[in-house]
Amino acid sequence: MSVKESSMSGNPVYPVMFAIGGAHLLNDSLQAVIPAMFPILEESMALTFTQLGLIAFVLNMVASVLQPVVGYYSDKKPKPYALPIGMTFSLIGIAGLAFAPEYWMILVFVVCLGFGSAVFHPEGSRVSFMSAGSKRGLSQSIFQVGGNTGQALAPLISAYILVPFGQRGAAIFILVAALAVFILLKISAWYKEQLELEKKNNRKKVLLSSLGELTKKQIGFALGLLIMIIFARSFYVISITNFYIFHLMESYGLTISKGQIVIFLFLALGAAGTFFGGPIADKIGRKNVIILSLAVPIPLCLLLPYVPLLAVVILLSVIGFIIMLSFSVTVVYAQELVPSKIGTMAGLTVGLAFGMGAIGSVLIGILMDQIGVYETMIVISFLPIIGLVGLWLPKDQKVAAA
Repeated sequence: MSVKESSMSGNPVYPVMFAIGGAHLLNDSLQAVIPAMFPILEESMALTFTQLGLIAFVLNMVASVLQPVVGYYSDKKPKPYALPIGMTFSLIGIAGLAFAPEYWMILVFVVCLGFGSAVFHPEGSRVSFMSAGSKRGLSQSIFQVGGNTGQALAPLISAYILVPFGQRGAAIFILVAALAVFILLKISAWYKEQLELEKKNNRKKVLLSSLGELTKKQIGFALGLLIMIIFARSFYVISITNFYIFHLMESYGLTISKGQIVIFLFLALGAAGTFFGGPIADKIGRKNVIILSLAVPIPLCLLLPYVPLLAVVILLSVIGFIIMLSFSVTVVYAQELVPSKIGTMAGLTVGLAFGMGAIGSVLIGILMDQIGVYETMIVISFLPIIGLVGLWLPKDQKVAAA
């Protein structure tokens, strides 16, 4: 069966499913260069934690603000070739970032990376949905695990590329961006074919929800709860990804390279959690996975600031896996809340994660400058408790043949 026939018949289109997941990996590995640079920039440009937080704020805020806008527009007028165009902006951003001699120039090129990310995520999520067939949770997990794997590379990028070669080592990722543009050109051609086939057959794919009929008030309330859950998860993850390295260096005496390996374990296990979250949710329900992913890590997060290094490695690995189980699930849950706005909901949930990370980066940076690194780690250990609001989400059921 051809790819075209598989898509129109409702069967999963695995080549496209994995290709868009691979493109997501490449896209987010470009984004991962930013936090990977923090220890390098802090030393070479003598930046404060607040200034480092502002870099992350600019990257994530540009991406978060524009993602729902791109999603809303693409729901009305899908633009298949927006994917490679957006990635071209990321290519420009990473090229400029490698050679930017001043702080303000770094911020400018970070804006380019943020714009590229804002275009990619809602459109990429739409391609994931279009190729999913009956494997909606699996498809979204493959897509999101690609991104989280790319983000997980940040510590390795820092340890093995930026530490030896400095800021200019980021130029290697120009090749990564170019490869992503090539893959997205191929995906966009398939995407365009699907739109033409739907138009020719005068039909559109309808998303069947496992949530049943909900009133607008119930939908609004559920979206509000999802925002709080994403807030808790994103604040916590961004604090570990961007700033926990300084805690490892200060409290445990680790070098940048060794500390980044610890962060990598957190992110790598998080990527694994992202993958398993979708299929598990298809079996036991979206709400159950969302609650599980925030409730179980609470005691582990609270304990983390007080344990020796070996326990830190173990706890971070477990926390990373469990807390990210809900990453792809919150996207699918939001899409089922508002089935007519697939791109908008993807842009809102993933964009919101970027936005919360943006605000969190600035606040955490300021807090670290004001009260110290260790004290800040204690404060952020309470964040997952907020995720317990998921108990009030509307119940859903397993989607057997959506």
